[in-house]
Amino acid sequence: MTAPGSQPARQGARSLDPHLRRYARRTAGMTASEIRALFAVASRPEVVSLAGGMPHLAALPLESLSAEVGQLIASDGLVALQYGSAQGVPELREQICEIMALEGISAHPDDVVVTVGSQMALDMVTRIFCDPGDVVLAEGPSYVGALGSFAAYQANVVHVTMDDAGLVPEALREAIVTAVERGQRPKFLYTIPNFHNPAGVTLAAERRAEILDICAEHEVLVIEDNPYGLLGFDGQTYPALRSMDADNVVYLGSFSKTFASGLRVGWALAPHAVREKLVLAAESATLCPPTFNQLVVSRYLSTHDWKGQIKTYREAYRERRDAMLGALEQHMPPGCTWTRPTGGFYVWLTAPEGVDTKAMLPRAITQRVAYASGTGFYADRLGSRQMRLSYCYPTPERIREGVRRLANVLEDELELYRTFGSVPGREVSGPQAPSPDTA
Repeated sequence: MTAPGSQPARQGARSLDPHLRRYARRTAGMTASEIRALFAVASRPEVVSLAGGMPHLAALPLESLSAEVGQLIASDGLVALQYGSAQGVPELREQICEIMALEGISAHPDDVVVTVGSQMALDMVTRIFCDPGDVVLAEGPSYVGALGSFAAYQANVVHVTMDDAGLVPEALREAIVTAVERGQRPKFLYTIPNFHNPAGVTLAAERRAEILDICAEHEVLVIEDNPYGLLGFDGQTYPALRSMDADNVVYLGSFSKTFASGLRVGWALAPHAVREKLVLAAESATLCPPTFNQLVVSRYLSTHDWKGQIKTYREAYRERRDAMLGALEQHMPPGCTWTRPTGGFYVWLTAPEGVDTKAMLPRAITQRVAYASGTGFYADRLGSRQMRLSYCYPTPERIREGVRRLANVLEDELELYRTFGSVPGREVSGPQAPSPDTA
C-alpha cells in the first residue's frame, strides 16, 4: 500500500518527463553541451575562461554604430521592422558576394541565402540532405555545433584524420571507399578549411584541389564552413574551396566573427537547385531571417571601413594568440603538445597519457580556469586527452594567468596518475547540441 498523502513511485518517476514517450526518435541524438552546466560558475569574473569562442567586441566602434542604428530606424524603420524575404535582403546578398570575392569566389546574389547565423545554415543543409543512418564525413575533431546538427538528424559521422596541414587527402579517400564498401555512400564532407574550430590548423593550399577531386570522383558533396577565413594573422586570404568548384561546394559564411555575433547573420552560397531547397527549409524554420539585423549589417558594410575593422580584429587576436603560445611554452608540463594557429580563435592541446580533460574540468573550474574538453568535438568518443583553448576573448594578461592555472591543474592530474596509475572520474561522451559556450 502507498502511505497516505504520498504518490506511487512509478508515477513519481514518470513525472520527471511526462512527455518522454511522445518525443520523436531523433531526439535521442540531442544532448546538452557537456560544459554548459559548469558555465554558471565559469562565467564568474574570478574564473579565466579559455572555453568560449566569443569575439572581441570591444574593438568595435560602438558610438558610431549606435548612431547608424538610430538613423536606420528613423529612415527605414517601416522596412527594417517588417517581415522580409526568406532568402534575405537583396542589398545584403550583393554585399556578401563582394566579401566572398576576396577569397576568389565568383557568385550571384540569387544563389545566396541569408540565415540566422551559419548554425542555421548547417541545420538546413543537414535537414535537406540527410536521412536517418546516412553517413557524413567530418574532420576529427570537428565543430561541436555541426556534430550536434548531424546527431539531431540521426546521421552517422565518420571522422577523417587531420594533421598540421589540415585534412589528409588519403585518409579522406580511404574513408569514402570504406563507407561505399559497406553500402553507405557519404552524403557530404563537412570541412572547416581555414583556422579550424577546434584544431586551429589550416588546410594546405596544395591539398585543396586534391580533396575536391576526390569528392567529385566519388560524388560526395562538400560543405565548406568558413567563418574565420578573413582572420589570418599575416593578412593572407586562402582561396575558398568554392572558388575552385562552384558545382559541388556549398559555402557557409558568417558575420559573427568579423562583425558582431549577437546579430546572428550568416549565409549559404549554394548551387542553384540546392539554393531552392534551402529557401524552402528557411521558410519552414523561421519564415524569414530578421530584416532589422540584416539591414544593420548592410548599413555597417556600406558606411564603415569594415576591412579596416577586420584588420583591427586580426591584430587583437594575433596579440592574444602570441600570449597563449608564450604561456603554454612557459608553463605546460612535459608531454603536452599543441597546435600553432596562424589565424582564427583556437589552440588544440593534447595532454600526456593519463589525463582525461572532461573529468578534469570541474577541478579546473575549482582552480578558476575553464576550457572546452575534447570529447565534445568527436562523434565517436575520442578526444579524452584533448582540450580546446580559446584566446579570442580574454586580455593577454588574463590568458597568461589562465594558462598558468591550467598548467598547475595538469601537474596535479599527472601526479595522481603517477601515484595511482589512474585518475578518478574518467568518462566519455559524444556529440552535443551547440551552445554559445562552445561556439
